Amino acid sequence: MAASMICASCASVQVSEPAPYGVLPTEQQVEWQKMEFNMFVHFGPNTFSGDEWGSGQEKAELFNPTAMDCRQWASIAKAAGMKGIIITGKHHDGFCLWPNPYSRHTVAQSSWKDGKGDVLKELSDACREYGIEFGIYISPWDRHDPHYGTDEYNDVYVKTLEHALGNYGPVFEQWFDGACGEGPNGKKQVYDWPLFNSTVYRMQPDAVIFSDYGPGCRWVGNERGSAGRTCWSTMEINDELAGHPERIRILNEGTKGGNTWVPAESDVSIRPGWFWKEHENDDVKSLRHLLNIYYESVGRNSLLLLNVPPDTRGLIHEADSTRLMEFCAALDEIFSVNLAAGAQIEAENVRGGSSRFSADNMLNDEYDSYWASDDDVTTVSFTVTLPEQKTFNLVQLQEYIPLGQRVSAFTIEVLNEDGTWKQVAEENTIGYKRIVILPQIATTAVRVNINSSEACPVLNGFALYMDPGLNEK
Repeated sequence: MAASMICASCASVQVSEPAPYGVLPTEQQVEWQKMEFNMFVHFGPNTFSGDEWGSGQEKAELFNPTAMDCRQWASIAKAAGMKGIIITGKHHDGFCLWPNPYSRHTVAQSSWKDGKGDVLKELSDACREYGIEFGIYISPWDRHDPHYGTDEYNDVYVKTLEHALGNYGPVFEQWFDGACGEGPNGKKQVYDWPLFNSTVYRMQPDAVIFSDYGPGCRWVGNERGSAGRTCWSTMEINDELAGHPERIRILNEGTKGGNTWVPAESDVSIRPGWFWKEHENDDVKSLRHLLNIYYESVGRNSLLLLNVPPDTRGLIHEADSTRLMEFCAALDEIFSVNLAAGAQIEAENVRGGSSRFSADNMLNDEYDSYWASDDDVTTVSFTVTLPEQKTFNLVQLQEYIPLGQRVSAFTIEVLNEDGTWKQVAEENTIGYKRIVILPQIATTAVRVNINSSEACPVLNGFALYMDPGLNEK
């Protein structure tokens, strides 16, 4: 059995679990983070016009997919390892992909299926069939609705939300874009975010709400799919944040000790644009680019939301689906074998000397079992001794976030052949999941030093992996 410095006389004593630290995630936020990788679907009139932002004056007849099959989207998402799909039910042009009775710019006014089609219904049905979650993007900006820019618009928008959220079953995430355009009276619309959020929770109480600042999850501050090397799931949400000169950095990194749990979501497109364009069929991101995005999003305490836009047929193009299958196969190859399996793990301190908090818990697959130190121990190391020399270039660490995010600085060392230790990485936060990229290393032991933690560290995962193409030039 692996050694964890457990005192036999203490092991039978009831030892309390660590007290929660700081603000905590909801159960829905924890389950959302476990999804790790979801599909974004930008689809609408822009698919046919080639625009990224429609004018709102395009004719509804423009939307006419010739062979739309949401089951194809769902099957590809499932095969790619994605856990959910979020569809642009209404983009900035105001066109609704469902027959919204509060708009005259919808699929009901199009010639597609003689005005009787409903993309949200077909996609939500397909998601249920393939066992993946269904989410909706509804832009508050509306370049078509005549009420936009007036006091009446927020009420119209709420009715749109109610209809979309009340007719298609469970919605795991409501996506609010923060874009705000000029209204017909020359004034910007003042969005009633408290009203919008309360409407979502009334209609879909388990939904996680995305916007720049949450409340469920936040924008990562860029559209490259890259979270900060420091990435806290907490932020200090206040009235000054929107105009803060370092707003983008704060969104990217979060705030240590912030007053709200609002984890980062990294949205990025598999193509240069968000909507499908024929001339971009040869510009789908490379496999290595997608892997790098994965390491900088999921590997930095963020969820990855990868946009895969259907074409004018209403199908995911072959170039995109092929690359997704290559991406999934590469992730399976890299992460299917934990090179730390069978290792012995020893921690300098185990909470109360209890086997309940043994360092061994970092090597099992049980999410709710974890290693923890005593309350007064916030600087501590653990050593993983491998059964034989292993070659790897990825170290994965996980904190047990239901008790809060704690670690703010750590280093990684490897054992040299002469018995000395060599530092190979110095990083800051861990969070739900942290994947540290290293040069290719062959060793028999790895030591992780928690150099700073806001409360006693609580870790539930350690693993080593090898990405064979990572260090190629």
